[in-house]
Order: sequence, then C-alpha cells, then structure tokens
Amino acid sequence: MEYRGSSVYDEKDFLDRYLKRRNRKESPNNAIEEPVIWKLAGDVIGKEILDLGCGDGSFGQKLLAAGAASYTGIEGSTEMAQLAAKATASLGGEIETADLELFKANGAQYDLIVSRFVIHYLSDIERLFEEVHRSLLPGGKFVFTVQHPVTTAAFTSKAQGELRGDWLVDDYFKEGKRQEPWIGKTVVKHHRTIETYFTALANAALTVTALKEGHPVRANFDSDAEFERRERIPLMLILAAQKK
Repeated sequence: MEYRGSSVYDEKDFLDRYLKRRNRKESPNNAIEEPVIWKLAGDVIGKEILDLGCGDGSFGQKLLAAGAASYTGIEGSTEMAQLAAKATASLGGEIETADLELFKANGAQYDLIVSRFVIHYLSDIERLFEEVHRSLLPGGKFVFTVQHPVTTAAFTSKAQGELRGDWLVDDYFKEGKRQEPWIGKTVVKHHRTIETYFTALANAALTVTALKEGHPVRANFDSDAEFERRERIPLMLILAAQKK
C-alpha cells in the first residue's frame, strides 16, 4: 500500500516512530534545517505567520514564543493537526485541517509563510506558489524546505537500510512521482530538479533571495560519526523568496 500526501501520518505506528526520530537532537530537522529556517525567516516579532504543513505544531509553538503576532498552521493529517492544536492553543495558535493540494489564498494577510519538508508531497507546485504569492503581504517572505532533489531522484540506495553508505543519483531529470520506502511504509513523493523549484517561484512572481543546502555545523552534533555522515550529501534544499 502506498500513502499520498499527509495520509501516512494518520497511521499510529508510523506517527509514533516518526515523532521519536524527529525529536532526536541529531535529527536533520533539528541539527541542520531549523537553524537555517530561523536565519532566513529573520525577526518574527509582530509578524503574521502561516505554516503550510505544520506537523505537530512544535515550530508554531516556538514562533509564537518568539513574539509572532499570529500563527496559523494548515495540516492535512488529522492526528498531526490535533497535536498541533494542543501545542499552540495556549499561545493563541490556530490550526486548520485541510489538504494542501487544495490550498487557496484568502487575501494578502501574511508577513511570513513557512513550509518544512512538505512540498515534495504535493503534485502541483505552480498552483501552490501562486496561492502563496496571493497570501503574502507586499515584502512578505516565503521560506520552505524540501528533500534535496539528489535524494528524491532515486531510492535504490535505501535497500541498504536507513544508515546507507552511499547514495545513488539516477533519473534526475525525469521528474514526477516516486515511491519511497520510509519507516516501514511506502510514501509517495514528487521529484523535481532545483531548476524547477527556482523557475516555479519566478513564475509566481516570487523573487528568490536565498538558496541553502543544509551544510551541517559540527556544534549541532554530539557524534563525530553522525556529523561526518551528514557532510557526505545534501539532505535538504531550503529556499527563501519574497513578494515585491
């Protein structure tokens, strides 16, 4: 069985195992990605923020604690949305359960839109980026992370297990649906080149202001071995764009 979009996170066994991995200090989300997201987002004090695919709400909790004026999270998984609502309720966060494939702007109202490791699940980024543009206030930022295209091109190397020793890059320019074996399930993701992400942003009148590939920083790792392993290949592509 294959899982599309956020549906896999409604499987209790998968969700429990995912959260355990995700919450490790040396998880790539924590050790590599999050420091870059904060840097690209800039000062969030007084900002109206939208999080596309907010997960369990832990990032929303941090944004609100850092002084965001408002935080709205959209999450396709019912289980995740419930966790997010619980995590952000006391700080005034608002969580909506909705399919991001159907996301529609409700006017220009956000200073910052973020999306962390979600957009590679979606089939149509051209439409999504147009809606993001409509949702942003003039000068507003869009910061998002996807799995790096060199890791979504082919999943043959995953036959070695999670701690694989090499990464085969194949069919890079053949974009489209991929089936990834992940945490005991088969999850559908959509492979795109770096060029495609850049072009889709430009077509939506969003100006790219930064492109990062998540270079690991030694201080964020307890283990030399884990740090050295993460230096071997980029796991993520992080892009920041702005509405003029």
